Amino acid sequence: MTPPPSHTGRAPERPVRETLRALLPYLWPRDDPRTRLRVAGACALLIAAKVATICVPYLYSRVVDALHGLDGAGVAAIPLALIGGYGLLRLLSAGLGEWRDALFAPVRCRISCAAAIRSFRHMHALSLRFHLDRQSGGVTQAIARGTEAIETILRVGVFNVVPTLIEALMVIAVIWRLFDWRYAVIMLAAVAAYVGFTVSFTSWRIGIRRVMNDINTEASWKALDSLLNYETVKYFGNEEHESHRYEEAQRRYERAAVRTQVSLNGLNFGQAAIIAVTLTLVMLLAAHDVAQGRLTVGRFVLVNTYLMQLYLPLNFLGSIYSSLRTALVDLEQMFRLTDETPEIVDRPDSIGLPARLDEAPAAAIRFEHVRFAYRPDREILHDVSFSVPAGGRVAIVGPTGAGKSTISRLLFRFYDVSSGRIVVDGHDVRDYAQAALRAAIGVVPQDTVLFNDTIGYNIAYGRLGASRDEIEHAARLAQIHDFIVSLPDGYATRVGERGLKLSGGEKQRVAIARTILKNPRILILDEATSALDTHTEQEIQTALRTVSAERTTVIIAHRLSTVVDADEILVMGEGVIQERGTHRSLLARDGLYARMWAAQAEEREDEEV
Repeated sequence: MTPPPSHTGRAPERPVRETLRALLPYLWPRDDPRTRLRVAGACALLIAAKVATICVPYLYSRVVDALHGLDGAGVAAIPLALIGGYGLLRLLSAGLGEWRDALFAPVRCRISCAAAIRSFRHMHALSLRFHLDRQSGGVTQAIARGTEAIETILRVGVFNVVPTLIEALMVIAVIWRLFDWRYAVIMLAAVAAYVGFTVSFTSWRIGIRRVMNDINTEASWKALDSLLNYETVKYFGNEEHESHRYEEAQRRYERAAVRTQVSLNGLNFGQAAIIAVTLTLVMLLAAHDVAQGRLTVGRFVLVNTYLMQLYLPLNFLGSIYSSLRTALVDLEQMFRLTDETPEIVDRPDSIGLPARLDEAPAAAIRFEHVRFAYRPDREILHDVSFSVPAGGRVAIVGPTGAGKSTISRLLFRFYDVSSGRIVVDGHDVRDYAQAALRAAIGVVPQDTVLFNDTIGYNIAYGRLGASRDEIEHAARLAQIHDFIVSLPDGYATRVGERGLKLSGGEKQRVAIARTILKNPRILILDEATSALDTHTEQEIQTALRTVSAERTTVIIAHRLSTVVDADEILVMGEGVIQERGTHRSLLARDGLYARMWAAQAEEREDEEV
């Protein structure tokens, strides 16, 4: 079994420069002068620290020359000032570096946090179609890896790679000034060869890392999907099958990880070879100049020290550049998600809509010649028209696949119609801000999924900030208060992942309670009792009548016994309204509705027997 296909509208892969350009607004925000000041200060400290670092070997060579010229002189001749200055300069170099990191730490953490929040908000702004085509585990993992990547790029890239290259150029300039062009040319050629080799080799390795990331995402998706469907796995005894699926993905990840490590070993060896050859050439040239009397021993030590000073950060550059490129891949994945364009967007001149029933009366609904298709080659709704008066109750029934739930999704504006329009309170739903429209609509779905939190939190989710009394009042109306207080922890009882610690009827009552707390002007009951037994359904129906009182209600139902008191019943079939009328008139017509009623009546009789 393969994971669901990725979203067809996925943005193409970004060039590295575009990924870095997308990060710049976080690093240099227009409306945050404090952050800009911190970034500028950190850059100034970076340069000061590198200048101090470059001066350390020079002062060390002065000490060596001074000691070499003593020739048995007394202790008083020891160059204490030079030695003391050498120590202070090393301390200053280290201190400036630590001060720089401390100054920049709040910026790094703020940027990482801001990018994660922006990505999370963007995921909620994307259409339902996007989320149905994605694996949730893969999305959250991409955001987590992208957040860590920002930390890596700022910590390793800004204050390691860039300073290392600056230091290399400064060392080469000092070598040219203190020695001659031969030393500078050798060292410049070594740096160029080192950087060129590292960049080209790592660019080749990046493809392996992308494959490893994809396999890792697949393994995480399979694990999450299997654990979320724990009961289904147990029902069919397929634990071994799930283990094999996960093991196969992990084995593929293992092979990709090994290829990544082996290629890293090749990269490190090539870098070490370039440095070794450079060290040998420069040391031979310096030894020849000492023998010729053109260099002192102190200068010989100086060129060797500068070489080591250049070698260490360059050697470090090799490993951190690999980490940096890895981070760029992870950041590219996160930014690719934020590049997704929301399918449903508010118009610039979008208007508001009273949300609560205590703010305005119930709202009227009208579907006018609505056509809709999830895919261009398969239309679901064909020229559907109906109206629900303010405070009215309209039921939509029909066989599976007739387009019933699609109507609720269009009304909630998870999708926009292909043609026609949906009118609420006299305006096309596309004229309203999405938040305003959805605030005025309450939904009790067939499959209530609860947050892994307390019962009180899940009820309060209908209106965040509601008081304890309001939450309990909603629970009483939903006929679940007595059950909640009978629990050891009462409203603080945790419901488990997706509410699995509660029965179907208990979850439905929680869903009804939070809808009552929301107090919307429009109510959608989307197969709200179809998954319940007859006895529980009858109890839930009492609560549903309470929540639908005085509200405009659209009931999407499979069981016809739950809609007999509706003002109008629409019988859907093959994407069109085939019959409409009251329960009595539809039975009298002896059409599709009458046949469905007879079939369900027979089922009820069989259940009673």
